[in-house]
Formats: sequence, C-alpha cells, structure tokens
Amino acid sequence: MKKLILALGFLAIGLVVFNCFYVDFAAPMQGDSIVALVGIVAGLCAIVLLALLWVAKAIQDKVK
Repeated sequence: MKKLILALGFLAIGLVVFNCFYVDFAAPMQGDSIVALVGIVAGLCAIVLLALLWVAKAIQDKVK
C-alpha cells in the first residue's frame, strides 16, 4: 500500500509541476491558465489526501 501511495504522490507532484508551466502569471484567471490553476489545486488536494492516508495507515499499524 505504501508503494501505491508513493506512486500516486509522485503523479500528483508531476501534475502540479506540469500545470505550473501552463499558467500565464501575467493573467492567471484567463484562458488556459484557469484550467492549469484547477489542475494545480487538484494535484495539491490529492497530495494532502495521500498524506492523510499515509498517517492513517501508520496509526492503524501502531494500534494493531
């Protein structure tokens, strides 16, 4: 399970980095930049959820 969480985490980080290249920082709320911003937020949310899952699994292992 840890390998899956790490793999998904790296994919989410890749998604954030990929979308950072498509943001036009001069006009971030116009055109394709808004799509890239949504992708960045989605990637960051995925990272937070995966970190939460990682901590929950660690707690579950300690309780057992």
